[in-house]
Amino acid sequence: MTDRISLTGLRVRGRHGVYDFERAQGQDFLVDVVLELDLSTAAGTDQVADTVDYGKLAERLVEVVGGEPVNLIETLADRLVTVCLADPRVAAATVTVHKPQAPIPHEFTDVAVTLRRSRGDAAGPPVSATAAVEDA
Repeated sequence: MTDRISLTGLRVRGRHGVYDFERAQGQDFLVDVVLELDLSTAAGTDQVADTVDYGKLAERLVEVVGGEPVNLIETLADRLVTVCLADPRVAAATVTVHKPQAPIPHEFTDVAVTLRRSRGDAAGPPVSATAAVEDA
């Protein structure tokens, strides 16, 4: 698949992190998304209904980042890639979550996690035997 829609630098205030002060104060997160899908129908019809509405996608991503806190940006990225794959036209999605204000006691430019998932990937992480028993 060579067709892509990119959304880069979506800035959202969130309260993610392992430290109490990160949850209390919050910080800015930047999100980059690349969707892989066939855009030939949309190119031919010139109708937004035939493609992913990136404005609506941005709203859903903002809801996740600004919503329920998680400890790790890996978890946040996983939630965001799930949002991207909710549209059945999306064959694969790559999400990068940047945490430029991460609590690192040294000068740095950025910390980021990138996940790429495709429709053929298994849904979510493997379930441990303990979790499977607790869910039963």
